[in-house]
Amino acid sequence: MRAMEEKIIAEGTVLPGNILKVGSFLNQQLDVQFLREVGEEIARLFRADGVTKVLTLEASGIAIATLAALSLGVPAVIVKKHASANQSKDVYEAEIASFTHKNTYVAAVAKEYLQASDRVLIVDDFLACGNAIRGLMHMVREAGATLVGCAIAIEKKFQGGGDELRAEGIRVESLAMVDHMTDDSLSFWRP
Repeated sequence: MRAMEEKIIAEGTVLPGNILKVGSFLNQQLDVQFLREVGEEIARLFRADGVTKVLTLEASGIAIATLAALSLGVPAVIVKKHASANQSKDVYEAEIASFTHKNTYVAAVAKEYLQASDRVLIVDDFLACGNAIRGLMHMVREAGATLVGCAIAIEKKFQGGGDELRAEGIRVESLAMVDHMTDDSLSFWRP
């Protein structure tokens, strides 16, 4: 999706440590019109796959997952990073190491929202090493559901997570793939 690459160039900032800040449109301030296009593109890519649920991890993936789910006409299911008093105790869990935040947490989703009959599309804002995606995939497997694929707004290809998933036969569709980053520049990979 050239529009994602153009948006990154126009509004993104490269920070030291292989961090790409896109808070002005993707995960702090939301460019809702642009993200609607992102949701429609994800839906276009996966429309023929019979998706019944879109699964994402709070918080940065919620906007694009919601818009993709809206375009597909299915529910969006949000995996929580922290337990809360109003959350069911009957959950699927996965331990996830965060590249950006340099910590590990146990994420959970109530079993009532993820069923064996579901055909699940995982949606997230970033894919770096693949830890978050693997955690969500673990929950899909635990539920006995079918994973139809993963849709990613921005993949940091140079960190290898997407390539590892693809090598395992997982369908990964990334709207922009960053091939190389330095502390003040980036380049995109195009197949």
